[in-house]
Amino acid sequence: MPDTNALTDDERAELEALRAEKAKREQAQAAAAERAELEALKAEAARTKSEAEHDRAIAEARERGRKMMEPDEDDLAMPIGQKIVILAVVGIAIVFILMTFFGK
Repeated sequence: MPDTNALTDDERAELEALRAEKAKREQAQAAAAERAELEALKAEAARTKSEAEHDRAIAEARERGRKMMEPDEDDLAMPIGQKIVILAVVGIAIVFILMTFFGK
């Protein structure tokens, strides 16, 4: 009894061609997945770097603000921030007084 499940040469060639095409598609999909993963990792690294720079900038601004509002080494010296506020209040008071006298 002849083997009815055996493939002809044409069928075998077609099967091999289909297998090769399938392997090529799978390789292309794997390469695309690797590229997508690479891009995602690059984006994550850039985001992490950006967040670190932002955190550093905030820390520097807080340090500058802290130095501005804290007194110097001499306990009698006022911090510059306090001096600015006092000068602004005095300036507003002077303007108000001048407007009161000369506004009539």
